[in-house]
Amino acid sequence: MKNSIGTSVTMTLFGESHGPAVGVVLDGLAPGLPVDEGWIARCLAQRRPCGAVDTARTEQDRFSILSGVYRGKTTGTPLTIMIPNEDVRSADYQELERVARPSHADYTAQMKYHGFQDPRGGGHFSGRVTAGIVAAGAICRQALAAKGICVATHILRCAGIEDAPFSDVASEAERIEARRFPLILDLEEQVGAAVLAAKQDQDSLGGVIQTGISGLPAGLGEPWFDSLEGVLARAVFAIGGIKGIEFGDGFALAGMRGSQANDPFRMQEGRVVTATNRSGGINGGIANGMPVLFNMVVKPTPSIARPQQTVDFVRGEEVSLSLTGRHDPAIIRRICPVVTALVAVVLCDQLALRYGTDYLAGSV
Repeated sequence: MKNSIGTSVTMTLFGESHGPAVGVVLDGLAPGLPVDEGWIARCLAQRRPCGAVDTARTEQDRFSILSGVYRGKTTGTPLTIMIPNEDVRSADYQELERVARPSHADYTAQMKYHGFQDPRGGGHFSGRVTAGIVAAGAICRQALAAKGICVATHILRCAGIEDAPFSDVASEAERIEARRFPLILDLEEQVGAAVLAAKQDQDSLGGVIQTGISGLPAGLGEPWFDSLEGVLARAVFAIGGIKGIEFGDGFALAGMRGSQANDPFRMQEGRVVTATNRSGGINGGIANGMPVLFNMVVKPTPSIARPQQTVDFVRGEEVSLSLTGRHDPAIIRRICPVVTALVAVVLCDQLALRYGTDYLAGSV
């Protein structure tokens, strides 16, 4: 569906980086879900740039809900949110309409859309479009919270600095969201300094982020081609900066024996749990009731000021490129609320598929 995801609860993105607006349409939500515009604004603020560690492009994200909400509750019909673009400098991109920025989508967009794409600021491929995901995810996160389900994402590793992995997602989520850098440990100064050092070198940083989901009922997901790992991976790989994913101990499992890698089952207060969680809360593609944990690789921001070799794909010539304009020296801070929001949308879809559309509204 190209710009849409979901089966029962669907999300469609629209807009370009330098167009009039970006936005999102959520369809299939149960009627009667609360829509807190203050909460949406707070979620958007977590994604917004904040100082020298981020891009100098600062949008206010003054969103408008155009449909699907009446008296603060979802109506059950398509919910449309529009977020105007207010801080654009299209002149920064006039020289780039024919030049492929390395590791950007400029060349592939040219091949797919034959020159009719909007190239300004990356157009529809820009991270600016993720504002719509965050707005939609805020509504889904609120619905999940009412069912005792919490989703959070933090920086696990950046520039050799290691945060603690999730041990209690729900309690650690509050700590993460209260900080400028989403971290469990008190490492904000170190990570911030590393980002600024890369910026000073006209370079950029990547890293690893971790998402945790607590409160998910056992039995959610499907075997084989609609496994819970599969639908989550498909979603997060839509974000251009994500280049790898592992669930639980992931690639580390390759160096273990079965006796080390297995998660023994046991009873705890009348419910089935596992003694360890190396599988990341999923067996056979289906949630086992333990926290779902997965790590993602975030590539370094491809927009850097250092000279890079590339091509003018219209003239068919090799050229050298030194980017100007406003760019993030690292997107790892701002990508965390985007992943959290996107995962929340996927979970609402999965829950609606298993338990029915009205499940999240408490009607069944």
